Amino acid sequence: MASPASMATRRLFAAASHAGHEGGSARTWKILSFVLALPGVAVCIANAYMKMQQHSHEPPEFVAYSHLRIRTKKWPWGDGNHSLFHNPHENALPEGYEGPRH
Repeated sequence: MASPASMATRRLFAAASHAGHEGGSARTWKILSFVLALPGVAVCIANAYMKMQQHSHEPPEFVAYSHLRIRTKKWPWGDGNHSLFHNPHENALPEGYEGPRH
């Protein structure tokens, strides 16, 4: 059984946790959104832009590994060799990349 002192402490903490919800909680979250979240998103966008500028646009050399791009049956769309979301600039076929790369 809990002592009277621990019960009083528990009641004090319970009351304190509900005291801030009446007035300033929405204002606090609004301030945090503008002060922390928006600058954080801006930093992430700037980081992604700088990484994109440093990125080499040349593809790696195609190596026909036997365990990659295995086709046991044709895809049910198109010519049967291209996946549903095939990107000719990024996705290689079993024979290699399609056409010229830029």
